[in-house]
Amino acid sequence: MSHFHDPAMVARYHEGPPKFVPGFADMQRMARVLLAERAPVDARVLVLGAGGGLELKAFADGQPGWTFDGVDPSAAMLDLARQMIGPHGDRVRLHQGYVDVAPEGPFDAATCLLTMHFMPVAERRQALAAIHARLRPGSPFVVMHMSVAAGLEERARWMARDEAFVVAGGVAPELARQRRESISAGLSVLAPEEDEALLREAGFGDIEVFYIGGAFRGWICRA
Repeated sequence: MSHFHDPAMVARYHEGPPKFVPGFADMQRMARVLLAERAPVDARVLVLGAGGGLELKAFADGQPGWTFDGVDPSAAMLDLARQMIGPHGDRVRLHQGYVDVAPEGPFDAATCLLTMHFMPVAERRQALAAIHARLRPGSPFVVMHMSVAAGLEERARWMARDEAFVVAGGVAPELARQRRESISAGLSVLAPEEDEALLREAGFGDIEVFYIGGAFRGWICRA
């Protein structure tokens, strides 16, 4: 994720998710609703991949009693998160690094949005196990990232649709093509059944799909 340390990229980060992810704001709102089904009104929430602060703000705006520990490896992205959360800063603690720097908990809920596809499978396994270990039994976990069918033809079709969606959102065709090539070359995009298998392997149960938007998919499950 070296581009998240690029000052120019970081400065433009907030422009990206709404253009790249279908129904981005609604996905965040639904994630908050699903967490609130089982998390208490004073929940302590772990947010992995918290740089930028978009989900921290969305969750804090809607749940004034929740407190948050946000983890991200990029100092620049965490600085951006501090700006984004603004008046909620007294309820948020930010930690630079990977999930191993997160407090041990126990947490009442956890999220990992738009992050797992940057992790190789072995790293993803470790991250999911570390999140599970930090959650109270039965606590909710929401995870969302790119997840596309394993078949070459179907995968190519969905990635072409993803590129077209980005262009329709105002991104220059050349940049959209570069993004598609970068995803194919550098991201660990698994098939949905592989993603669900990793969740089960880490100890999560009651796994349900709550979001499908183009090449992105999200799940709600319990520790």
